[in-house]
Amino acid sequence: MRPQPTRNPRRPELLVTGLCFAVIVFDGYDLIVYGASVPALLQYEPWGLTPAMAGVIGSYALVGMLVGALLAGALTDVVGRRRVMLTGVGWFSAAMMGCALAPDATWFGIFRLLAGLGLGGVMPTAVALTAEYSAPSRRSFNNALMFSGYSVGGILAAVLAMALLPVWGFRFLFALGAVPLLILPLLVRYVPESLVFLVAKGRLEEAERTAARLGVPVPEAPPATAEPQPKRGPAALFTRRHALPAVLFAVVSFFGLLLVYGLNTWLPQIMRSAGYPLSSSLLFLLVMNLGAVIGSVLFSPLGDRFGMKPITLLSFLAAAASMSLLSIATAAPLMYLLVAIAGFGTIGAQILVLGYVAQHFPVEVRATALGWTLGIGRFGAITGPLFGGLLLDSGVGIEWNFYAFAIPAALATAVVLLLPGKATQASEQAAPVEARTA
Repeated sequence: MRPQPTRNPRRPELLVTGLCFAVIVFDGYDLIVYGASVPALLQYEPWGLTPAMAGVIGSYALVGMLVGALLAGALTDVVGRRRVMLTGVGWFSAAMMGCALAPDATWFGIFRLLAGLGLGGVMPTAVALTAEYSAPSRRSFNNALMFSGYSVGGILAAVLAMALLPVWGFRFLFALGAVPLLILPLLVRYVPESLVFLVAKGRLEEAERTAARLGVPVPEAPPATAEPQPKRGPAALFTRRHALPAVLFAVVSFFGLLLVYGLNTWLPQIMRSAGYPLSSSLLFLLVMNLGAVIGSVLFSPLGDRFGMKPITLLSFLAAAASMSLLSIATAAPLMYLLVAIAGFGTIGAQILVLGYVAQHFPVEVRATALGWTLGIGRFGAITGPLFGGLLLDSGVGIEWNFYAFAIPAALATAVVLLLPGKATQASEQAAPVEARTA
């Protein structure tokens, strides 16, 4: 007999969203702590780093994330979401300890590259699991809530850097990135596998045990038929139906991640160049990530109601406008407000883009689409730290440090205009929780 839903039909939805949120907090901390540490790294005389060299090291983790995201997009449809996520958490945590113990800049960069492999694999699997276990009416909101963990991790990195960096140095901050190793046993116990994946692989007994534990129905297996089965994974993504949206989402993600990682790496140093002390420049990093959390959580429910396209368009417009205005603003309160808006328009916009992808593509290609979007977008992430480092090394006027990031936001706005406005409805019944709670 198939297990019946629990009395609280939202329990699995809250469990999966909460677990994925916790994982993404660590993911965000490990990425953003580098930007919080850049001022200290540039002053660390034994390594003798320049801004350009720091930009190159900052891009190493993102090169790893490119490979990790592309691998995750393919592997999740082969070995499952859960295994990819848990392996990624253990991998990037161990690599962060390597960063803390690195004897020189070369080894530090190598460990950042290795950390990126795990970080890149975690993000698309967390988004895919959250989307599968969320009702369609709450999918965009749950995705934004879960992915706000990235900015919560950024806030944590900024707060700890303000408190600990002057006393303990950058190595201690990177050592804290290994904390997930301590809670990995809890994640192993409680993170569920995708029921759609288990059924598709014929692992029906495991699917029933997982469903019974969560109190959800097991999705029906596709009926046996002599007709050719629909393509799945990469083969399905690059069909006439999905190819153009997949390319456009990847381009938007390129600009979005350029903004996210360019600013998270260089905003503290940009503000130091503008005359702010270290504590104040780190406070700008905190405000930017706080703006991302508040903005994405407030605006993502509007995406469920009115569609993701207008909300995503609004967020990139906000980024372009706020970054342009930062070039002329001088009063500190106004600058903090504009930086918060920029946080929503950059980090928050990328969260919305991923929710948009999860909303648009059907469940059988959703993980692949997310992996592709994040994977190709990583070229923008790699470009962001390099771009910021070269910009600071060039000695251009301080206003161009802001204009240079306003331009990609404007280009992203133009590409969003070309995206489809409605979600793909095919195969939505395949998601177990969605069918139950719609």
